[in-house]
Amino acid sequence: MIVAAVMVFVTHKLKQPMVIGYILAGMVIGPFTPPFSLIHEVGTINTLAELGIIILLFVIGTEFPITKLRSVGRISVIVGIAESLGTLLITFFVGQTLGFSQFDSMFLALAMSVTSTVVTVKVLEELNMINEKSSVLIMGILIVEDVIVITMLGILQSLALTAAVSFVQVILSVGIVVGFIAAILILGSKYLTPLIDKLARKTDYSVLIIVILGLAFGLSFAAIELGLSPVIGAFLAGVLVAESNSAGIARVITIPLRDVFAALFFVSVGALVDVSKIPLFIIPALILIVTSFAAKMVIVIPFLIKAGYDTTTAVRTGLGLSSARGEMSLIVGKGGQDVGAVSSYILPILGVVTIVTTFVTPYILKLGIKLSISSNSSEDKK
Repeated sequence: MIVAAVMVFVTHKLKQPMVIGYILAGMVIGPFTPPFSLIHEVGTINTLAELGIIILLFVIGTEFPITKLRSVGRISVIVGIAESLGTLLITFFVGQTLGFSQFDSMFLALAMSVTSTVVTVKVLEELNMINEKSSVLIMGILIVEDVIVITMLGILQSLALTAAVSFVQVILSVGIVVGFIAAILILGSKYLTPLIDKLARKTDYSVLIIVILGLAFGLSFAAIELGLSPVIGAFLAGVLVAESNSAGIARVITIPLRDVFAALFFVSVGALVDVSKIPLFIIPALILIVTSFAAKMVIVIPFLIKAGYDTTTAVRTGLGLSSARGEMSLIVGKGGQDVGAVSSYILPILGVVTIVTTFVTPYILKLGIKLSISSNSSEDKK
């Protein structure tokens, strides 16, 4: 945190996003960067970072009540499915062309098809874009992406272990995901939201923060037990709080926690990067980055324009979904490694992908802001 504070001060003075400062801090003190190597137990830092992901996504969820999500629900599902599967197929064929094995190509393609929710949301917040129309679309599509990647990861792991995938197993996986989301949104809004309001009226904030954090971690734990990403549970917990009359209070009292743990997450990402190996993997990593970026842009923008969205919103949404790869990509790579399906160099390649895309994402999203400014007149007419 000391080194992060110094680096954030420097990036702030240079008017750069804090995320870059955090990653640089991790690279400076990480175990792979002599002569400092102040961090040795990276696993401990990762544990704290996982807590940070939950808190970050919970706080973001409080910005998105159900009515807001419902307004982009249908288009989010359509675009999310189209761009995830389209990017997956295109990246798979590129992986095969580069000489990767079939399973290496499958897991790389899945990893490159999912946008980093944590990185994207953090940068959107720093740029004061979180409540923009394009950001609401991005958040809806990111949820669909997470659902798809968790389901596909289970299928690929089963395929690697048994050399066969049961149709019943696929239907069961999809049913669990849909059932989990529906149960939370329907039952949670009916029973939990009134309880939160009651606590907010009758107790002090110290009790309220423990209750809402208990909700966030409880739903994240439930998601993990069902084989889903904790990100889904944390975000949906925030959505439930957003439905209450206490959403504003909840955001205010959880933002300091979010900032601390989000910093730990990005510092840990930097610490995991073995700087000495970047030259070995930079070429295939860049090819995969460019491929997935182009695939998502080509799919997302026409879909949104055809659905009636203006060009500026469509392009900014495309840029937001095309830029960052991160925590979910690394989870996919680790999942392939756990079942012995991928080569040892797949995870390092995804590490390079994560660091490169996290660095460029703020600049790509800033490009979207400039696009908006330059096209305000045409957007206003629409």
